[in-house]
Amino acid sequence: MNQRTPVPDPSPDSTKTGLDIHEILRILPHRYPFLLIDRVLDLERKKRIVAIKNVTINEPFFMGHFPGLPIMPGVLIVEAIAQAGGALLLTEVEDRSNKVMMFTGIERAKFRRPVSPGDQLRLEVEVTGWRSVPGMTAAKMQGYAYVGEQRVAEAIVSCQLVDSARGRGSGSGDVNAG
Repeated sequence: MNQRTPVPDPSPDSTKTGLDIHEILRILPHRYPFLLIDRVLDLERKKRIVAIKNVTINEPFFMGHFPGLPIMPGVLIVEAIAQAGGALLLTEVEDRSNKVMMFTGIERAKFRRPVSPGDQLRLEVEVTGWRSVPGMTAAKMQGYAYVGEQRVAEAIVSCQLVDSARGRGSGSGDVNAG
């Protein structure tokens, strides 16, 4: 049976243990085929998140990467790490419908083993830096991707929360869409 976890209340001491796909869709702006997390298993506000991505042969990237040997592109594993981190960060933002999370950096990305259809990626992301001032929120996060108990990828990702209008090119800046 599907159990639904309550949405966190805005008090600073509340904790959230998980999110289903419907709650993820309310938090992240990504949609198929680019939504790369299916469920959040654990969430500690401003600290860490554990999410999963069920990898299936129906993923559109498998048609070309690689025919006869389907392997999930490493950059999409890093994107999944970033989306999990984005879900963690965006749970802290009340007006998130007017915001978008942008990549500002990827460091020390390593890919240790191929990820194939049938695998379930477990994404563990921990906040290593968090800065929030009026008009700007930024975070740096260490992320690991596992299949079973085996680490398949890791990366440090940096991101910044910006107004949606700025992300659509109405302003200038160094932040690139990711």
